[in-house]
Amino acid sequence: MAEKAQTELREAQMAQEARTQSVREARGVSDGPGEEAAVDLAELMDLRAHTYGMLARLYRKEVDNEVLGELQSMRFPTATGNAKVDEGYHLLYDYLRSAWDDSITELAVDYVRTFIGHGVNGYSAAYPYESVYTSERRLMMQEARAEVLKTLRENNLKRGSWSEGEDHVALELEFMQRMSMRTAAALRDGDEEGAAAHVLTQLAFVRDHLLNWLPMLTGDMRMFSRTTFYQGLAQLTMGYVEEDEAVLSELLDG
Repeated sequence: MAEKAQTELREAQMAQEARTQSVREARGVSDGPGEEAAVDLAELMDLRAHTYGMLARLYRKEVDNEVLGELQSMRFPTATGNAKVDEGYHLLYDYLRSAWDDSITELAVDYVRTFIGHGVNGYSAAYPYESVYTSERRLMMQEARAEVLKTLRENNLKRGSWSEGEDHVALELEFMQRMSMRTAAALRDGDEEGAAAHVLTQLAFVRDHLLNWLPMLTGDMRMFSRTTFYQGLAQLTMGYVEEDEAVLSELLDG
């Protein structure tokens, strides 16, 4: 399992460098046989799923020894063409290259400081719930949560045994992962109409939810966190989702 997870994380790292090129190549062959284009786009969806899965895991709970080791084994790109993504990778690499035995504890403390805080009010941490950032009184379980739950049900998805609200950032990122996987499967089955519908669902979700509050969440993450790990995660997440919105839009336009 650890070897498989490590492979997936390495593939996720490759996604940022390959995504734009893959879209262009896939669209470039779309006037030809169709099967080649579908394969290229399916691989792109696989890469997106890996990346969203990795991000979701890092927001879901504290880093443990296994995840830290996997991250340290990755080779981060130095130039992706996206300034926020590049800064995010640089900050993560800067932390990981000097991580040691006590880093697990340090990261656990910083996770609590960043995402949980003192719990006194809605301004004490980067609370990872869309409702906190989109409701007037910065409360959990508000309209945004109901909207995400509705989207999950419409797409026959459940949050599993995890007890957090559906508008937790990890679950929203996982939604993108699951829909990317569905898109890849549809493409490999030759169901272009179904794949297009899945892409449209993802684009709407990115615009209506993730991009609606990630700028505020990641801004607070950079304010409350003390390690370059979570500051880097904030920049990487923001840059990746912004670029992914452009990729999805381009795919639909094509």
